[in-house]
Amino acid sequence: MKALFKPGPGPGLELVDRPEPVAGIGEVKIRVLRTGICGTDLHIERWDDWAAQTITTPLVPGHEFVGEVVEVGPMVQDVAVGDVVSGEGHIVCGTCRNCRAGRRQMCIRTQGVGLHRDGAFAEFIVLPATNVWVHHSDVDLDVAAIFDPLGNAVHTALAFPVIGEDVLVSGCGPIGLMAIAVARHAGAHLVVGTDVSPDRLEMARAMGADAAVDVRTGRVAQSQRDLGLREGFDVGFEMSGAPGALPEMIANMNHGGRIAMLGLPSEPVAVDWGTVVTHMLTLKGIYGREMFETWQAMDAMLRTSETLRSAIASVVTDRLPASRWADGFAAAASAHGGKVVLDWTDWTDGPAATDAGTGEGEKAH
Repeated sequence: MKALFKPGPGPGLELVDRPEPVAGIGEVKIRVLRTGICGTDLHIERWDDWAAQTITTPLVPGHEFVGEVVEVGPMVQDVAVGDVVSGEGHIVCGTCRNCRAGRRQMCIRTQGVGLHRDGAFAEFIVLPATNVWVHHSDVDLDVAAIFDPLGNAVHTALAFPVIGEDVLVSGCGPIGLMAIAVARHAGAHLVVGTDVSPDRLEMARAMGADAAVDVRTGRVAQSQRDLGLREGFDVGFEMSGAPGALPEMIANMNHGGRIAMLGLPSEPVAVDWGTVVTHMLTLKGIYGREMFETWQAMDAMLRTSETLRSAIASVVTDRLPASRWADGFAAAASAHGGKVVLDWTDWTDGPAATDAGTGEGEKAH
């Protein structure tokens, strides 16, 4: 099969031929149709400090996908050949305290698909059947391909009640954009998004934000005054990981405000803990999705709201043949548009696959 492959430590990926995986006991083999490019994938391709400390090679990365089941192993229930599916990218142990208590998203031995085991940037992937999410028949394939990051957005946006609340979202990348749409769908009063990309700020307005602040030139406090918020924001979603985002969010929260944090900072962040204490703020870390309540929630919301379906679909701004994966990674790294999706059924306008074992042929990157 064709796959994007990182044979060893160092920058770059190679489009190569790899052996097809085989479904074992309790596993499902899936023909990949489309994959989303995540910020994590960019780290792996660049081989930055985070990747060097986290990833073990050789590896096929990728964890956002939709595909069709082509084989089920022994002892598989509720998944059948022909099902259109996505996958929960966190594979858990099942025996730690949290797993046994039904809090699988908090498993202390979690393995990440496309991080610690081969992932979805390939024509086929094998997953435990317990990690497979079966879609309804009329799902949009682009939307299904990004159910993983949509789940991050839903987990963050529903971490605290937002009905009638004023919400501040820092970071209008694809997940932040989807969180704005979910907060609006869930009944938020006013929603403000912040970013440094004019294109993404415009997308935030289209997703339902009442105001979009370019933090290079403007301040959240001014937007707050312009909207008539005299007491600050009730709920915050920190989606960026930018060093200045959390301090500015804390400075603009109402007393008793609640902040859900999904963004991973690349450096230490100075927090005014005195304000956190005296304003009685709540900070909650968000990682991945609740397994599988978040999946149920996002599926139900999409199936019952055409407005939300359209909003989430609009986050996908680029779809490219998998053979043009390098162009897709470049588009995702530019941080100006929305989500980039690779189509693994389309092999036009790209380099031919090479043999990973020999290293012969043209490298894709």
